[in-house]
Amino acid sequence: MPIFTAVTLTAPALVAAGAIWGGVWALAGLIWMTLLTAFLDRLITATLPTVEGDEFPAADRLSIALAIVHFALWVLVIAALSGWTALVLWEKLAVFQGAALFMGQVSNSNAHELIHRPGRWLRRAGRWIYISILFGHHLSAHTLVHHVHVGTPSDPNTARLGEGFYRFLPRAWIGSFKEGLRAENKRFPRLGRPWYRHPYVAYVGGAVGFVVLAALIGGLKGVLAAILLASFSQTQLMLSDYVQHYGLSRRIMSNGKPEPVNARHSWNAPQPMSSALMLNAPRHSDHHANPVRPYPTLRLDENMPMLPRSLPVMATLALFPRYWRRVMDPRTKEWQAPAG
Repeated sequence: MPIFTAVTLTAPALVAAGAIWGGVWALAGLIWMTLLTAFLDRLITATLPTVEGDEFPAADRLSIALAIVHFALWVLVIAALSGWTALVLWEKLAVFQGAALFMGQVSNSNAHELIHRPGRWLRRAGRWIYISILFGHHLSAHTLVHHVHVGTPSDPNTARLGEGFYRFLPRAWIGSFKEGLRAENKRFPRLGRPWYRHPYVAYVGGAVGFVVLAALIGGLKGVLAAILLASFSQTQLMLSDYVQHYGLSRRIMSNGKPEPVNARHSWNAPQPMSSALMLNAPRHSDHHANPVRPYPTLRLDENMPMLPRSLPVMATLALFPRYWRRVMDPRTKEWQAPAG
């Protein structure tokens, strides 16, 4: 836990320092999230240790702390980008990128962890993190659609072999919104709740609320900052989905149903720094096999498909579809071959 705590909390501290003081501090958070992470991933060959046991209360405490930090940083960065701290243009750009990378990689991973944890308040914290980046429907789409249909055509967030990221992005965004809404509409009448407690009312209404709050903080500049932060953060999330399931499909059994989800249906990455930064999200196979398992206890083994580089590096490569396919298509076909 000390590793997760140090790595994840240093990032927003540096971004906050940049938002307040500018100068070299404006670059510090961005460098922590990019160059330093990539360098340490290459330098350190050992993987993070796996904690035995499925109960790990310290993991929940860090997740709660990160959620609080997320909302505080959101307010501070909106204010800084709106001119409250007198940053010049290059400082604003650096702070924006550092904050958006933190929200898209660390806060996203933390919200993802929270929505899978038992306990109403933990789940609500994860939901409001997603709502703050105008992506609340991801909670419903992820838990009710993605985890059920991953590796099949019914999952909008499983990238098909040969599908470039720029084709995947609108298909997955729109598809996850629609399929999440369909799943919620199917189960909502059974819950016996009034219409205003429909999850999508909170997703849409909450998003409007955060845009209004941004306007109160910084006027039109604040609104623009909030929308750009959300767009950049959402793209980071969608890149993770794209990379972690690219081309891996579940075999259809004789009864017409897809085979159970197993380790072969997610790409993984063992690099220690990015794994710590993203709360072991790159250990994706074990997460799909055990969705409620806390992140310090997630496992890796040789039977899981491994990415050739860390998840952030591969997400960057995915922005260049020709080179992505050149690297990943042969590996994907090799993993798919035993399944037929």
